[in-house]
Amino acid sequence: MTDSSAGEGANGKIDSRLAKLSLAALGVVFGDIATSPIYAIRECFHGKYGIAVSQVNVMGILSLMFWALVMIVCMKYLLFVFRADNRGEGGVMALTALVRGQNVSSKNMHVRGVIALGLFAACLLYGDGMITPAISVLSAVEGIGIVTPVFDPYVIPITMAILIGLFLIQRHGTARVGGLFGPVILIWLCFLAVTGAVQVARTPQVLTAIFPWHAVRFLVLNKLHGFVVLGAVFLVVTGTEALYADMGHFGTRPIRLTWFVIVLPALVLNYFGQGALLLGIPEAANHPFYAMVPSWAMMPTVLLTTLATIIASQAVISGAFSMTRQAIQMGYLPRLDIRHTSAIQIGQIYVPPVNWMLMVCTVALVAGFQSSSKLAAAYGVAVTSTMIITTVLFFVVARKRWHWPLMWAAPLAGLFLLVDVSFFAANLSKILHGAWFPLVIGTAFFTLMLTWAKGRRTLADNLRKIMPPIHQFIVDLSSHPPNKIEGDAVFLAGSRSAVPVALAKNVKHNHVVHSRTILLHFRAEDLPRIPSLEKIQTEKLGGGFYRIVVHYGFMEDPSLANVFSLARGQGLDLNPETTSFYIGRGNLVIAEPSSMAHWRASLFMFMSRNSADATSFFRLPADRVIEIGVQLEI
Repeated sequence: MTDSSAGEGANGKIDSRLAKLSLAALGVVFGDIATSPIYAIRECFHGKYGIAVSQVNVMGILSLMFWALVMIVCMKYLLFVFRADNRGEGGVMALTALVRGQNVSSKNMHVRGVIALGLFAACLLYGDGMITPAISVLSAVEGIGIVTPVFDPYVIPITMAILIGLFLIQRHGTARVGGLFGPVILIWLCFLAVTGAVQVARTPQVLTAIFPWHAVRFLVLNKLHGFVVLGAVFLVVTGTEALYADMGHFGTRPIRLTWFVIVLPALVLNYFGQGALLLGIPEAANHPFYAMVPSWAMMPTVLLTTLATIIASQAVISGAFSMTRQAIQMGYLPRLDIRHTSAIQIGQIYVPPVNWMLMVCTVALVAGFQSSSKLAAAYGVAVTSTMIITTVLFFVVARKRWHWPLMWAAPLAGLFLLVDVSFFAANLSKILHGAWFPLVIGTAFFTLMLTWAKGRRTLADNLRKIMPPIHQFIVDLSSHPPNKIEGDAVFLAGSRSAVPVALAKNVKHNHVVHSRTILLHFRAEDLPRIPSLEKIQTEKLGGGFYRIVVHYGFMEDPSLANVFSLARGQGLDLNPETTSFYIGRGNLVIAEPSSMAHWRASLFMFMSRNSADATSFFRLPADRVIEIGVQLEI
């Protein structure tokens, strides 16, 4: 009896935890893809390349949407790509780190090319982070104009006010309101299912759209026009990358369970419901989503829709913050001010420069495009590009890391590429209608990341040429010993083996060293998190010198308190309140000749000058920090 009760209790706890994670995943993971019904069907029949409303076309569009959800979300991501996790973390940056881990030196041109592709895919998601809030919130607020035309002049100002408010509250974090996200999206999905089911019950023949021959017949009959409409069909899978990116927050089981049990049925019912409505009322194509709602429920529907799109936008914005932190930890962006907004959830962060950039660009998009239909014409190229690159990275991991036979990996990747490339080609026509914007944003970030990585390598190479190895430095000091003073000094070291410039300058000009001198080197690894037992390595170098190498993952923030605690366990007892911290403040100048192009060197210097200072980034005690100015060539 006792054992049975204990087993039931354990199962109850597991089920309760799974239910809570699944509910949370609804609000964070599925917000974007769950709001696509607001505009996806409309764009197929009323958008830039809208096609005539007929039974063949409606059934064909519904079939294409259904199989897009099955092939891309169910098969590609949930079934296969989810297997490519980096210690539980997902997303294109984690996948890139997984590929980079195959060849740390990255001297192989093929490996470097694949890594560059992964970085570019991550950069494209910044453009997505600008368009998604704009199109989602604007499409929701446009419902006000359907309630009464009197509100038409206020749609754009209201949308801009909501978006500005959304970005202004980011600094307070989502910890307080995060608990509401899941229940609201659950209510939203129930609303989608009910409104769709009512229409399907009236025209049940739309359910036959699950058979793929409707999609084939549509493409055959409509030829080029039908192929171009695929660009609008693709809107049903917007936000799919979020499923993979947020895998580490919730795990694969809650995301898969929530998708198959709640999200997929609700989306299919609503899309099919809109299709059933169009078969009876073709003139409703200008906004079939709102046409399914009774007039008495229109205003509550607009409010619920607006709230759902705000939640969807929040997920994209938070994703941009997380991706920025990962890029910083992996050495592709300079240090930025990263603020933690929750004492419980480490993933909840706020990055002010990224927030303000997203706000300005998102508001500008609304002001420039003026309608969600025009914004939809700008959406798709960047996301389909990211999906193609994800497939390529998945293939590399399957072959190199999992050692899948080519006869298995190639056909699977080929099938995914066939779908991805088809949607990509269909979206190419959007480039002249605004899709160039996320491509420009992605290219700009890609240039910044490559420039920063190249500049850091160049600077490290130049330092190795002018600074002796630490062991040689200690030998030289023993020959000409400087004055020793009591106390501990920690010098931040950019390299494990070379002498920190601040230490060399201090000895040269002040002719002193501390009784204990610690060289502290932080090393970011291509893993999301490093276990505490593997996080630091301490080494006694002789002559009062010690070296601490700190390993941390791209989902972690370096913590000095944690480092000192772990060092104490390895026999090196340091007190941050009595230790002096020395940092080299570099004054960069362009070398003649320089291994970098002049414009790239200038860009690197600009990024370096505007990066967050090491004191705040590594959380050093400000009153114990001593900065030494040094001139370095780049």
